Amino acid sequence: MDTGSRDGWTEEESLEELVQLTKTAGSQIAGRLAQKLDFPNRLTYLGKGKLDELILKRQTSNWDVIIFDDELSPRQQNALEEALKIKIIDRVALILDIFARHARTHEGKLQVELAQHQYLLPRLAGQWSHLERLGGGIGTRGPGESQLETDKRLIRTKISKLKKELEEVRKHRTLYREKRRRSGIPIVALVGYTNTGKSTLLNALSQANVLTENKLFATLDPTTKRLTLPDMSTVLLTDTVGFLRKLPPTLVEAFRATLEEISEATVLLHVVDLTSHNAAEQSQVVEGILRDLGLEGKPRITALNKIDLLLDKNEIWDETKALEYLNHMAGDNPNTVIISAGKTAINFLRKQRHVRQLISGKRHYRFFNKPRRTSM
Repeated sequence: MDTGSRDGWTEEESLEELVQLTKTAGSQIAGRLAQKLDFPNRLTYLGKGKLDELILKRQTSNWDVIIFDDELSPRQQNALEEALKIKIIDRVALILDIFARHARTHEGKLQVELAQHQYLLPRLAGQWSHLERLGGGIGTRGPGESQLETDKRLIRTKISKLKKELEEVRKHRTLYREKRRRSGIPIVALVGYTNTGKSTLLNALSQANVLTENKLFATLDPTTKRLTLPDMSTVLLTDTVGFLRKLPPTLVEAFRATLEEISEATVLLHVVDLTSHNAAEQSQVVEGILRDLGLEGKPRITALNKIDLLLDKNEIWDETKALEYLNHMAGDNPNTVIISAGKTAINFLRKQRHVRQLISGKRHYRFFNKPRRTSM
């Protein structure tokens, strides 16, 4: 469900992304509903008329959950569940569920668990709302309220423990980054919106075996590979978690140690899905997050990916035509390339002045042409 676009995305585009997220979480879509509001209702999120319409639909359906394309306050979530008699999930809870499914490493699981507990804490009271009807005064401070206080204390204790564990991970990462810094090996960090092909590109360049699926957040944990370039110089190529609009602040905070990897990069390689109707908006989301991290001035390569999906199957696409298209799309920008990470025949169409120019000032270097894999 969506109450209208307020960030440049159309209503349909916003709901379509919510559909993709829902499918990634393993659920099926029964229907969609949208409402245009200047501001969501403070109590019920939806306007009264739309809520009444949804209540009527609910009476003739067999849904088991309703997902909202926004973050609901605990009060809104409780009011909606009371009115609709059904489980209510907001965008944040949905993303947290996906992250929990895809976290594989110990660090990734810690980060997701921390975000989940931080999300749950202010929503605990709603689980004990049936006791609020007891009223105040002597004799009403019963086991329910005590249990609520106990649950809050346990969650706060768990959050504190998780933060300490993640701080240890952060210290370990800091030492590791310092070691890499002393080695002088340049770092190229792959960044971009989720499902733009970053992991596919990492696999193509380094022959890694990172999971790739046509789903949002198919891969979550960062991967770093050592790459030997044609001039025998070496770089470290790091794949990072994909970005997303309305990314929950709790996740950004929980993944701070991972996101700090980006700040250590010599060059950011921004992978853009050229086939997406929202490519420009997705790029703006990525730039916004990088700006929030203080990385807007970091040297940048923009790789416009999935060019093969734009081609007519009957057309013979050679490098000359590809470079003509590149010049048309990128103009005189020397730091933009058009690629097909999934098609080795046109992987990184050659264009001068790319990563090596940014790393060492050298010119006339063909960007990652025929890379060779080396062990870390």
